[in-house]
Amino acid sequence: MQYSKLSGVEKAAILLLCLGEEASSAIFAELDDLEVRMISRCMMAIDHVPADIARDVLNECRQIQNKSIGLFVNGNDFVRRAIASSGDDERAESLLEQVASGTEGRPLETISMMQPRMVASLLESEHPQTIALILSTQKSEHASKVVSFLPEELQADVMYRVAKIDRVSPEVIAQIEDALQREIGVVVSKEQKQVGGIDKVVEILGRLDKGGDRAILAALEVTDPEMAETIRRKMFTFEDLVKLDNRSLQMVLREVNNDTLTLALKSASDEVKEKIFSNISQRAAEMIEEDLEAMGPVRVSEVEAMQQTILQVALKLEEEGQLVIPGRGGEDALV
Repeated sequence: MQYSKLSGVEKAAILLLCLGEEASSAIFAELDDLEVRMISRCMMAIDHVPADIARDVLNECRQIQNKSIGLFVNGNDFVRRAIASSGDDERAESLLEQVASGTEGRPLETISMMQPRMVASLLESEHPQTIALILSTQKSEHASKVVSFLPEELQADVMYRVAKIDRVSPEVIAQIEDALQREIGVVVSKEQKQVGGIDKVVEILGRLDKGGDRAILAALEVTDPEMAETIRRKMFTFEDLVKLDNRSLQMVLREVNNDTLTLALKSASDEVKEKIFSNISQRAAEMIEEDLEAMGPVRVSEVEAMQQTILQVALKLEEEGQLVIPGRGGEDALV
């Protein structure tokens, strides 16, 4: 066992073995199931921790260990007791079953534990379709950070390919695994997975830093205008208007005539109606309510067209820097 070759998960496993079962139990309770599974599998494979390795791990974690000595442990029993002592019997039973059977929660777990910049560096020389497939298997927050570190000329192409992905065969997963195995030792599940798609792209773009989504969407517009429009609609819906602060919503409504607003509200939720009515004059709100009550059946496409008209106004104002739409462009906040 060489310290320089240990992965982050292996170091975490050694650290918990050094800390003991009680501490490990408390730490497991704070981790998500994916993290517990990965660390547990490493722990179960360890039967001896050399003194110098234990010391280096503890030092790296800034925990002074003056009396570090090698540990001889039964990793299997240790893990079982630590998980079972977490206080959540149902979760413990599920985790123990998954660890024992080797069940993987998601493919390419190792990628999910790596720094985004490192992942981007690792992938940028790969074919865009390979990058898209790998990112499709990751949590959207992690994938968006990886995308932000990819070369700009790659970003839109990768997002386009992510949107086109539906299901991935075991053979394709195996090929990706083989390509990465030499560098990071990725272990993936051998069952067909549903990954990618428009919704995945929407989630990734929604977590990019402010402005990053616009550049990618602009490039996608050239490649596939219909796809770009579908993504835009999913990223910001009519119901999202309730997220705008009153000042911003009033700016949007000033650019919309009452006929457009009335038709757009035909299928809106009570929450949206209440938000909009509270940001226009009482007389205007009463008139729209009366028109809605008197309005007969309307084609859904007509209602959606009017809603899109209003959303385009909001997006235009955002692009001009006059307002901020919460939930778009990462976690940027107003102060």
